[in-house]
Amino acid sequence: MDSSFNKLLTFKKWIIVLMIFVLSSNFLCIQRVYALSDAKEFVLNAWTLVNEGFYDPGKFDEVQWKRIRQQTLQKQIETSEDAYSAIEDMLRPLDDPYTRFLRPKDYELLKASNFGSEINGVGLQLGEDENNKIKVISTLAGSPAEDAGILSGDFVNKVDGISSEELGLANTASKLRGETGTKVLVEVTSSSGEIKEIDLERRSVDLRPVRTKRLRDDSHTIGYLRITQFSESVPKKIEEALQDLKDKEVEGIILDLRNNSGGLVSSGIAVADSFLSEKPIVETRDRNGIKDAIISQKETSFDGPMVTLVNNATASASEILAGSLQDNGRSILMGEQTYGKGLIQSLKSLGEESGLAITVASYLTPKGNNIQGKGITPEKLLDIPDAIEYGNAEDKWVRNAEIFLESLLEKNDISNTDNNLFQENLES
Repeated sequence: MDSSFNKLLTFKKWIIVLMIFVLSSNFLCIQRVYALSDAKEFVLNAWTLVNEGFYDPGKFDEVQWKRIRQQTLQKQIETSEDAYSAIEDMLRPLDDPYTRFLRPKDYELLKASNFGSEINGVGLQLGEDENNKIKVISTLAGSPAEDAGILSGDFVNKVDGISSEELGLANTASKLRGETGTKVLVEVTSSSGEIKEIDLERRSVDLRPVRTKRLRDDSHTIGYLRITQFSESVPKKIEEALQDLKDKEVEGIILDLRNNSGGLVSSGIAVADSFLSEKPIVETRDRNGIKDAIISQKETSFDGPMVTLVNNATASASEILAGSLQDNGRSILMGEQTYGKGLIQSLKSLGEESGLAITVASYLTPKGNNIQGKGITPEKLLDIPDAIEYGNAEDKWVRNAEIFLESLLEKNDISNTDNNLFQENLES
């Protein structure tokens, strides 16, 4: 009896000890979580946003994403600068230049370019090539970079003496931005291999995302419509521009997407909707592999003949537009192979006026073509030099598009004449 009782008593003691241990461990864990500094909480929030949104969760297993979180939070992170650097280090193994931390200045400038009408900087839009070199996608019209003769396809080697390879894409772009009147020294290698140092003075660059004019010859009136980037205001501006061109009785349109490196995907889709009637615009694929096809509405803003100009700096949202027009047979593409950015980013606010750009999906053209790293091939390739100033009288690409569009209009005129003659014969 005593033996059984003692065993029971001993068992109960062990149960109590175990419960105390478990409760103590939980308490310590709770204390550890609550003991995180504000700076570490900031880093943890960034990790969580990426963990919940990044389009390729398989990459997490490859880089041991949870282990990266653990190792990062074990570091000494006390200040905002510590937190910023920790987040940048944390994102680097994902090997996605488009998923990046945006420091306050960069976040503000990116929002300004997406939602505003001007930005301060040198006017370079950058990307990375397959060797992780920083490449110029395009230069903004009227910018210091354009005035200095920097071209699409050039490589940025250094900014203020610091290697762009060391800086990475986001920090290279950040160092090029700044207050109006300040200067930055940029070392550039041209596509021909020439290396040169250029002292650029930052200034306010008027984005003017939509530009139009009327082209006339002896028999036809053609509208020229250029989109330099897809900011929030663009869809409305396109509607106004198309109405203005229709008031001028244009018969066809040359849509110029050269050096348009993208912007808001939603704006690119909205512009496609202006030209397509109940047709697929794009198909997106999220982290779960779910496809979501976006179909245009029935009403269009312009249904006449079109030619669309693209070059190797036509990227992202502008490729969505070009691909939708090409795959639906709505417009002939003319020019060069496009850049090949088929990934979609979401912009997340992170506090302290900073943010995260996270790649959340990939997209396919209506015919299921994945353009990431490949681009879109125009039906009509142009091997003549691209213009220095787009849309002016010396722009041979526009002239080629104009000649081709005139031939389409002539065919329409002949077809309409034949139909009228046929109808007259029936009536007689």
